[in-house]
Amino acid sequence: MHFVSGIGSADSSLQSIDWIETRQPTSMAAPSNNNKELPMPARFHNPVTTVFGGGSLDQIARHCPGKVALVTFPEAEQLGLVARVRSLLGERLVCVIDNVQPNPDVAWLRGVHEAFWAQHGDCDTVLALGGGSAIDTAKALIVGTASGHFDELLELLASGKPFSPARHKTLVAAPTTAGTGSEVTPWATLWDAGQQKKYSLHLSCTWPSVALIDPELMLSVPAGVTVSTGLDALSHALESIWNHNANPLSDTFALSAIDDILDCLPRLQQDLGNRELRARMALAALKAGLAFSNTKTALAHSISYEMTLRHGLPHGIACSFTLPLVLGLAWGRDAGRDQILQKAFGRDLAAAQQRLRAFLHQLGVRTEFADYGVTAAEAQAMIDAAMQGARGRNFIGAQAA
Repeated sequence: MHFVSGIGSADSSLQSIDWIETRQPTSMAAPSNNNKELPMPARFHNPVTTVFGGGSLDQIARHCPGKVALVTFPEAEQLGLVARVRSLLGERLVCVIDNVQPNPDVAWLRGVHEAFWAQHGDCDTVLALGGGSAIDTAKALIVGTASGHFDELLELLASGKPFSPARHKTLVAAPTTAGTGSEVTPWATLWDAGQQKKYSLHLSCTWPSVALIDPELMLSVPAGVTVSTGLDALSHALESIWNHNANPLSDTFALSAIDDILDCLPRLQQDLGNRELRARMALAALKAGLAFSNTKTALAHSISYEMTLRHGLPHGIACSFTLPLVLGLAWGRDAGRDQILQKAFGRDLAAAQQRLRAFLHQLGVRTEFADYGVTAAEAQAMIDAAMQGARGRNFIGAQAA
């Protein structure tokens, strides 16, 4: 399976898709019996050139200009990925950072970031090869500070105010898991376990210039990671629907992703070497990423941050175990959103929630707060606080951000 989707391009006249739906002028023909109002204007924007299909990684030399730094996960060397990148880039590969850890913490990032800019400040491109943590790490590394100190970046993020970085690198992302969507979004989550907080990094430069999505890279992903990342993608798709920022194009990507994930992920869990299923999940994760690249996430993700920080849940589980609950909180809030959700799950809320629960249980995921040692009172307090968070306010059951 091969295709190139020009969803924006950093090196051509087509910079992005800006999708705008407008009302049509009144026709002079006989009036229609269909009196439904046309949708209000909506805008869809994604500037990432997207290359999808087996062998996509082989195109890195074309898409990574100048001197290149590789950011990847520890097992990449053993899997032969570092050698493969080196063979494709030759002497242009000037730096390899291969000790990326899950949920990149600022205590680790500080030294890596400062060493990168001190030793490889003349590097042109950072290639992120890995899952969400590798891509998030790369997004943090490409943003340089005037002082060269990482804490300057943290202070800017903590202020909550928009800023332009003093300097930055070009980012190319090649995901090795089907789920993160980070290859087609500008967001990176940086964790501070010591202070029990997180930072959300998103700048114009943290959009990857190119996403190289090669399902062949995902064949070695173990079952647990396959499930967790696949559920992250499902959450992205659903969160983009029960969202104040949803639009008809994000809905189209989300619904297609949901259908594929519900059908595909349980079968892939039992048949990890199936290339067709790997490709379908990779495409579903891409579609979910494109959906939430315009809406951001919502309540389930807002809850997940607390579950990861305080209870140690992997991100994909933390943001998906509440999906049946959040579906119930979303249902009935907005007729238009109900219509989209019903396209995925039918018109009966109880049946829809049960379908989601059964799907998660089939994958070995528990769906109650109590399953993770959280009392009912603690859970309600967590939900209430999550509603007030930046992502929680995107939820249609909360006040619009």
